[in-house]
Amino acid sequence: MNAAQQATYPMASLYVGDLHPDITEGMLYEKFSTAGPLLSLRVCRDIVTRRSLGYAYVNFNNPTDAERALDTMNFDIMKGKAIRIMWSQRDPSLRKSGVGNVFIKNLDKNIDNKALYDTFSAFGNILSCKVAMDDRGGSKGYGFVHFETEESAKKAIDRVNGMLLNGKKVYVGKFIPRVEREKQLGEKAKLFTNVYIKNFKKDVSDENLQEIFNKFGNITSCVVMKNSDGSSKCFGFVAFDNPKSAANAVRDMHNKEINGQSLYVARAQKKSERLNELKRQYEQLKNERYTRCQGVNLFIKNLDDTIDDDRIRKEFSQFGTITSAKVMLEDGRSKGFGFVCYTSPEEATKAVTEMNGRMVGSKPLYVALAQRKEDRKAYLASQYIHRYRIQHNIPYGPPNMPYLVPAIAHGSRFFNHINHIRAAPRWPSTAPIRPNGTYPPVASSPYRVTSRPSIQNNSMRNSVIARPITGQQAIVHSRPNSKYTANSPNSITRPLSLNLNNGGDSIPLNANTLASNTSQNQKQIIGERLFPFVDKMYPEQSGKITGMLLEIDNSELLHMIDNQDSLRAKVEEAIAVLQAHQAKNTNIVKN
Repeated sequence: MNAAQQATYPMASLYVGDLHPDITEGMLYEKFSTAGPLLSLRVCRDIVTRRSLGYAYVNFNNPTDAERALDTMNFDIMKGKAIRIMWSQRDPSLRKSGVGNVFIKNLDKNIDNKALYDTFSAFGNILSCKVAMDDRGGSKGYGFVHFETEESAKKAIDRVNGMLLNGKKVYVGKFIPRVEREKQLGEKAKLFTNVYIKNFKKDVSDENLQEIFNKFGNITSCVVMKNSDGSSKCFGFVAFDNPKSAANAVRDMHNKEINGQSLYVARAQKKSERLNELKRQYEQLKNERYTRCQGVNLFIKNLDDTIDDDRIRKEFSQFGTITSAKVMLEDGRSKGFGFVCYTSPEEATKAVTEMNGRMVGSKPLYVALAQRKEDRKAYLASQYIHRYRIQHNIPYGPPNMPYLVPAIAHGSRFFNHINHIRAAPRWPSTAPIRPNGTYPPVASSPYRVTSRPSIQNNSMRNSVIARPITGQQAIVHSRPNSKYTANSPNSITRPLSLNLNNGGDSIPLNANTLASNTSQNQKQIIGERLFPFVDKMYPEQSGKITGMLLEIDNSELLHMIDNQDSLRAKVEEAIAVLQAHQAKNTNIVKN
């Protein structure tokens, strides 16, 4: 990798897209760690549902290892889907500039990401390559290739534009950002020759339409669109030989009455352009309606099936003047909710106060001010996070810096406890980082990481300890190579009554014995069984490793307790991750 490219991607970070929803950080770690030591990896997830968003970031220690992963693993199959790997571009201006970006259309439906990549890689290094897909996973017939240099993009355009790919002649051209495309469309709107006409009668033919518009100039084509049975669709197109004639036709004929029908005449638009315009108009009307009804529109749910528009208007009319009352229907049946709009906020407030919880028909009503969908979704998300924090005793942190919901463990995620190797963000990237490089503690972990000031030595003020939450309050220092005397305030103390399932404990540990405990207590019980085994192997890091292991699902932990070989393998894997992390920190200090 040359110096310029290293400057562009200094963190050796890869974007991994098109992931199957079930792919976890553990699976990605097992795959990408074969290319070299990892600095961090993360599957991006929805903050509320914790579902995968279908992409991840993998950061290597060495750019060479990242390049090796990109070259050897791109488009590999994981859980039945080909993953798409590209360099992670931290600078958004590079993505949005369009430099080196090529647009390809009229692609054969059988051409996928790999085929497109193989076709265009001959012209230079490719940063990203993607065929646009519909909701069912089928090709939309167009795609994008982003080259490292503009020269490679120009070479691809010159060589491939107009060529046959899988028997179809493709168009290859420079990618034009949406803002510029819309600007060009605006300029084209001033210069057009094709006119769209609708709302004429069914007996109007091509010849009749041409007679009506002949006076504006020379017509190159004129057609009335017809159904399969030959009947008119009551709209058509007239193409003039110059833009001035077309503009005059639109100006003079729009809304003009012909044979008792008021014509609609406008510039002909592509379907995509027309849909975008309709979407903008719809959003504008929706925003205007929301602004007009803000504070006066009520949402009513839990309606009885017998309640219709008239009944709901009658029930709410006692509180003021109603401008609209509507029960939402589906296939003619009530959906159980509706809306009532008043003329003033005072009337709406009174209706909410009086009607919320009142029995109407056979059900108590729920009445509240109506909200937009996005506002309601944001409110529900904040309520969910608030309840989650209360249930799991998670602090909110400093002002303007709230902690996010901790990730829920799925699969082998014990490397979450490494400062940089993290399965999912447990707090925002802006969360305060302590002087020793650690993040704030997460209260929901059975082995939480805390900072404890040293009584005897101020240099130890930020030393990190892993503290199993037990009645014994055992303290195990997590830093390797640390030596303390028995009388030191940071001395190692171990629980007195911890035994492995296979080490003579009289109570067998299985799913049935765990079922009667809370999720946090289950982790506590399992941690007490794991700790002695780990302590025998690595006493100086036993607390840290045990906490890392507890990120794994309970079912897998129970299997590990019964299978010593499996447990030993996981411990060794955790040690490897710890050593890689320590080596990375050592290199940072040296540099």
